[in-house]
Amino acid sequence: MVWAPLGPPRTDCLNLLHTPSKDSKMSLAWLVAWSWSLDGLRDCIATGIQSVRDCDTTAVITVACLLVLFVWYCYHVGREQPRPYVSVNSLMQAADANGLQNGYVYCQSPECVRCTHHEGLNQKLYHNLQEYAKRYSWSGMGRIHKGIREQGRYLNSRPSIQKPEVFFLPDLPTTPYFSRDAQKHDVEVLERNFQTILCEFETLYKAFSNCSLPQGWKMNSTPSGEWFTFYLVNQGVCVPRNCRKCPRTYRLLGSLRTCIGNNVFGNACISVLSPGTVITEHYGPTNIRIRCHLGLKTPNGCELVVGGEPQCWAEGRCLLFDDSFLHAAFHEGSAEDGPRVVFMVDLWHPNVAAAERQALDFIFAPGR
Repeated sequence: MVWAPLGPPRTDCLNLLHTPSKDSKMSLAWLVAWSWSLDGLRDCIATGIQSVRDCDTTAVITVACLLVLFVWYCYHVGREQPRPYVSVNSLMQAADANGLQNGYVYCQSPECVRCTHHEGLNQKLYHNLQEYAKRYSWSGMGRIHKGIREQGRYLNSRPSIQKPEVFFLPDLPTTPYFSRDAQKHDVEVLERNFQTILCEFETLYKAFSNCSLPQGWKMNSTPSGEWFTFYLVNQGVCVPRNCRKCPRTYRLLGSLRTCIGNNVFGNACISVLSPGTVITEHYGPTNIRIRCHLGLKTPNGCELVVGGEPQCWAEGRCLLFDDSFLHAAFHEGSAEDGPRVVFMVDLWHPNVAAAERQALDFIFAPGR
């Protein structure tokens, strides 16, 4: 048996280490270049550190302060921006965080311009308008400015047929009833979802068989009969537990383009009149909104009178009216007819401009 080496002798291998080849030359060149790159990077870092050390301390502090002020400004502007109509969950969480309870909720602020009538109301409104204009713009505020400046004259000199109790915006077209085309999109959305709203009402109404006034309902004062309301949004504030009982109905509000959801003139509720009920004549607080009634249950003998003009509700159909006009409602049917039920939601008057809506949301924000 003869053993034969598989590779070159060791002396040849040693010679290869000392014999420069084309590949080895390239490797050495790469190593040298890499070393120079590291040296350059090290020098660059050292130079940067030295530059920071040599920099004027006052200049560094000035730049830092400017950055902090810029971040604060961005946060402040974003936080104060008037809100669009927000989602179900965010409104519920905000209301819960503020300690609002279930059921019909009154505004908790004694300074609320919607609920408190006092001599300084006009000054307060004007202060709110000035604050809004300083933060945003006076552009498009002419009509609101005119209305606030002469609010006392407007409210006192209005004819008895239309006399809003809190705020009158001048130069708006006035009519007791509006056509469906005034807010066509929202009317169509509500009517398409008639069955959804009706089903949630019927589930709620079953609780009346177990107690006189179920949780979440409010009984209103009437000279005869019974008038119940179940609020999802009351004076611009979500009623959390009520909204959870009607989640699909409340989510529907978010798809309405003109729903008033961010100021004290905005409401959404289910309104129930028992047979024999009379709601006496009264005025709403403002003419900047139109009130929409979607008929859920409309037995015979029920009537709405606005500005002296009578109208009847129809199931699955919306009825739009200006509640700043003198208005009243009746249910003169029999007990066998059952209650009159409507879903009520407040929409912007179609002639209130977008800039005016944003300003009015700010001026009449809940609790402001």
